[in-house]
Amino acid sequence: MKIYLDHIGIACDDFDSGTKFWNLLGLTQGSDEIVANQGVITRFFATSENADKAPMVELLKPTEKDTPIGKFLAKRGPGVQQICFRVENIIDVIKTLKKNGIQMVNDIPEIGANGAKIAFVHPKSTGGVLVELAQKT
Repeated sequence: MKIYLDHIGIACDDFDSGTKFWNLLGLTQGSDEIVANQGVITRFFATSENADKAPMVELLKPTEKDTPIGKFLAKRGPGVQQICFRVENIIDVIKTLKKNGIQMVNDIPEIGANGAKIAFVHPKSTGGVLVELAQKT
């Protein structure tokens, strides 16, 4: 089973402050995307010219206060919200994790940013970190 660091998701109230920093570092900014089923607007920054393979930084801005990112910001404030790993077969990974007692937030993948199939592993099973699994289509 191959697994790669895909991105680190950072919750923010607005894109302006974070965007300036990531651009100054030389990361390449992508287009904003509304992911309605997650209640979020995403903005990705590629860490190299080969954005398909290189890890990225993702800024996450809530569309409403009662969305997962809105609730995260209200409880914890801006900061790292999740770490995402790219997997080849998300269904197989979920099955393996569940067979080994790992608690999932999503037993069935949903569609996330860039059309990827995504599922989240509960922080109780990861030492306190929300882990996103993503299978690119």
